[in-house]
Amino acid sequence: MKKIINIAICALSVFALSSCEKFFTRSPWNEFDAETYFRSESELKMYTDGLLNAYIPDYTETTGGDNYNDLIATKTSTDFFRADVTWDDAKQSGWSWGWLRRINFMIQGMEKNAKGVVDEKTYNHYLGLARFWRAYNYQSKVVSFSNVPWVDTYVQPTDEDILYGPRDDREYVVHNIVEDLKFACENVDNRVHSNAANSRNQVDKYVVNALAARMLLYEGTFRKNHAVNPATNEPWSNKYETADDLIRLSAQYSKYVIDSGEFKLYNGDWSDLFLSKELKTDEVLWGQVFILESNGRHAYTRYFNSSTLGQQYSGTKQLLHHFLNADGTPIATDYKTINQEFEGRDPRLAKTILSPGHTVTDLDGISQVPQPINCTFCWTAYMIIKWCIPDKSHWQNSVDENCIPLLRYAEVLLNYAEAMNELGQFTEGIWNQTVGAIRQRAGVKSIYPTAPDPWLKEYYTKDLTNQHITDGNEAVALEIRRERVTELTYEAGLRQSDLYRWGIADIIPRRGGNGTGWTGIWMTENDVKNGFEFNGVKYLINESVKKASETGYPVTGTNNSCWSLEKAGDGYFLQYNYKLKWEDRMYCRPIPNTAKVLNPQLGENYGW
Repeated sequence: MKKIINIAICALSVFALSSCEKFFTRSPWNEFDAETYFRSESELKMYTDGLLNAYIPDYTETTGGDNYNDLIATKTSTDFFRADVTWDDAKQSGWSWGWLRRINFMIQGMEKNAKGVVDEKTYNHYLGLARFWRAYNYQSKVVSFSNVPWVDTYVQPTDEDILYGPRDDREYVVHNIVEDLKFACENVDNRVHSNAANSRNQVDKYVVNALAARMLLYEGTFRKNHAVNPATNEPWSNKYETADDLIRLSAQYSKYVIDSGEFKLYNGDWSDLFLSKELKTDEVLWGQVFILESNGRHAYTRYFNSSTLGQQYSGTKQLLHHFLNADGTPIATDYKTINQEFEGRDPRLAKTILSPGHTVTDLDGISQVPQPINCTFCWTAYMIIKWCIPDKSHWQNSVDENCIPLLRYAEVLLNYAEAMNELGQFTEGIWNQTVGAIRQRAGVKSIYPTAPDPWLKEYYTKDLTNQHITDGNEAVALEIRRERVTELTYEAGLRQSDLYRWGIADIIPRRGGNGTGWTGIWMTENDVKNGFEFNGVKYLINESVKKASETGYPVTGTNNSCWSLEKAGDGYFLQYNYKLKWEDRMYCRPIPNTAKVLNPQLGENYGW
């Protein structure tokens, strides 16, 4: 057996590269007899539970995709976006395919050992789960590299035409993803579904349909906003599914979840969705609970309250501007101080960004004290609190036990709304069922839009290469974009995915600030001169910042070359800026050099 494994490792290196050795030292080989496995439901469940444990996102992946976008300021950026760093195939990673061999092993093993042994419904359920995971993983590869090899067999060392073959066209790969998702949506059943909090870490029919809707909306809108396949710079052939075909399926799968009646928007405090120890199963389709005795704790609160852990994330003025007034109208001006701008606003704003009057439990475990802005890590003075336990003991310790929703009904509603709008089938009734319902749940008056909000229109078009917003109702499309920010910020990396599929990733270096960087709080002339108070703490402005010399920091005694003030009205915006870059070739990444050395047939993506 060791000899067989070693041969397979060498053959798989074209796909798995450095990850293959780790892959071949775990199941299926060292835990069961691969020749006879999959002959019972218990064995099928054991294997799919292993897939779930391997591929379910952890807490860093849940927020990680939102770290580098237009609305979140960070200490530094990923090298991929930095203007002073060259990104090339030598730096690129991610060409690992051990997961594919693991899934195809199950599919082929089921065909050999389970067919006709377990009942047909059970067989199709577990085959649907395997095909779902194949589609789920393949879609992430398409997002990264566009054209990739499609492999639906359990590769052997002698399969040189596969191991050393070229990549397949994105449209063909997506067609196969669609076929996998169709089978999964039709056959995965709800045997693991219940309202028990600990059951929602499983993948059932609702999760499969909702994630299929997310994936197909991505691909459909990507093609609407990109005239060419970024891997080749050639127009889409539409040989298989068209963009509208994909969006139509997205609407269908979203509607399945909606019409099931199994889910609704949670009617309690919105913050409970992110701070409770128990998943709010009215709304959460898929999520994780954390129990010290089993899977430990996590570090979200520390993640957002540390000067050393992570990238020192903070919100921006443009993030806050997306939040409506509670009466459903857009805000009229940004010339309000941090102590004024939370008044009369969408209640979710004060549950996403630190607001006046917000308190936390002191280190004595009893006292409730105001939480100040910590400018040693908050670059814009807008501290993120959405996932943070309001307890000082969590700031420097990884002791969080709050649950992590991975997929919420609110997103399903927004995906459905966007899909129906793109298809030209949006109605005021759909608005009331989706965006309007989400706003009313939040405590915001629902107003059906009859004209585009000028600020939103400018934000999503000014100086951007792609001026296309939608094939449907533009006012509705912009409000859906607004709602995806206010409801879903820092969830599942959706913001960066949205920027890519809408074809506006060049907004990342623009950052909404006319090239001056991320915009923070607005201060009056007096605030700049004499300081300002927030939650009982006084903040002074460094002299070098007042001179707009691009040096200094908003708190006396520190220094950073990325800071400046920008004159606005009778005061100043705080600016945090370092140079970022975007080129359209970045809509897909280069093929890693290590992979091309092993297989020159892979070629390279356009522009790289």
